[in-house]
Amino acid sequence: MCGRLSQYHGIHDFVDALSMPYPLANNAGDQPLERYNVAPTTRVALLRVEDGMLHADLVRWGWRPHWAKDRAAPINARVEKVAHGPFFRAIWPHRAIVPIDNWFEWVDEGGPKKQPYLIRRRDGRPSLCAGIGQFSPNTGQPSEELNEHDGVVIITADSAGGMVDVHDRRPVVLAPETAREWLDPEMPKEQAEQMALNLGEPSDVFEWYRVSTAVGNVRNQGPDIIEPKLPMP
Repeated sequence: MCGRLSQYHGIHDFVDALSMPYPLANNAGDQPLERYNVAPTTRVALLRVEDGMLHADLVRWGWRPHWAKDRAAPINARVEKVAHGPFFRAIWPHRAIVPIDNWFEWVDEGGPKKQPYLIRRRDGRPSLCAGIGQFSPNTGQPSEELNEHDGVVIITADSAGGMVDVHDRRPVVLAPETAREWLDPEMPKEQAEQMALNLGEPSDVFEWYRVSTAVGNVRNQGPDIIEPKLPMP
């Protein structure tokens, strides 16, 4: 997963897709997010459970432990290592769902520029991506109140099937029932690891198509960047 995604539906659409019967503490607003080209280090909408409530927050995409100041904050975590490696040990228990409309990958097809592809669920529903992060009491509040150490990473796994032709990694996307279990703070860490390793949605749940190279510029935020590029293969 190269690091670009879309969140253009509203947070209530994402909450409906999750279908979790908890009261909602909404720090993400009621209007459509309308972010078609979300880049790393900017804030993404996520869902997490704390104190018996479902929290909708806007959190920086990317995280690193306080002792790793010599490197950029990763935006993704490999499912094979995330539960046991020292880098993410502190945030592994703090699970979240990052609901997205689609994500983008770039493929070298022999042209002057790599060709961007959009990947999304075939059924049009949001992709509920497994994530972990650091969340302080001010998480999701205006930027001047942000804790500099807060952030979220999306867990990734090997691609399979035809999706390998687009990219060798993909987000771990969970079905709604599995996503609700992922958010349960009482679920043992070992069970969460097995869930991330084995219960991601299969490749045939998704579709992908070429889009304009305009998506390469993060200043391009309109809905035109998610339209199919013709001619299609």
